[in-house]
Amino acid sequence: MWQKTKHGLYKQFVFENFQEALNFINRASEVAISNNHHFRLENDYKTVQLWLVTHEQKDVITDLDYKMSEEIDKLLEGSDQINSIDKDVKIAKNTITETRFKLYADGGSRGNPGPSSSGFVIMDLNNKILHDEGVYLGVTTNNQAEYTALKLGLEKCLEIGAQEIQVFMDSLLVVNQMKGIFKVRNRDIWPIHDNITNLVKKFKKVEFQHVPREFNKLADAAVNRALDQELSKQNN
Repeated sequence: MWQKTKHGLYKQFVFENFQEALNFINRASEVAISNNHHFRLENDYKTVQLWLVTHEQKDVITDLDYKMSEEIDKLLEGSDQINSIDKDVKIAKNTITETRFKLYADGGSRGNPGPSSSGFVIMDLNNKILHDEGVYLGVTTNNQAEYTALKLGLEKCLEIGAQEIQVFMDSLLVVNQMKGIFKVRNRDIWPIHDNITNLVKKFKKVEFQHVPREFNKLADAAVNRALDQELSKQNN
């Protein structure tokens, strides 16, 4: 099922292998060309994620996006590929509970220190977006914004009843400090680091994993969205 998100109409497709995923991408691209309406796409091996949004209408979801989503779904009707998607989703649903989630967190400062914001995205283990938020922080540093994103994300996870969290961040420093590999030498970070450490204790399990920036695009987009909105207000 397509999901309405802040980034557009979203759906994830899971195939048996990379070749099937690539074939689907090529066929979906033909649909986009015929409609003169492109989409945002991410592909990781056999998983394809699509976002549909109408840029000419100030990046909102329109009837054209819904029409495109129906045409893309029809590409899989009556094929073995749709069966493979259903099978993967059913397996995933049988192996997770509603208390296990993924948290992608990011922070950014334009100036370091400078205008900063934090962003985080919470997903279930099928990569369905459950919460997407960006928060403007004022003037601070990159490191403070990264930690604040983690704190806000964990607080939201606690609020929705999460017990086990997989945290993904592109800040190797924050990840290694939370794992205890690196010491926190910046005294300005001590209070929020202690706060997060206490938050972690409230969960059954929290795992921290470093990912390249290209795998943290949604959280990064939330950061820049919050910054752009606030700076636009200040300039008007």
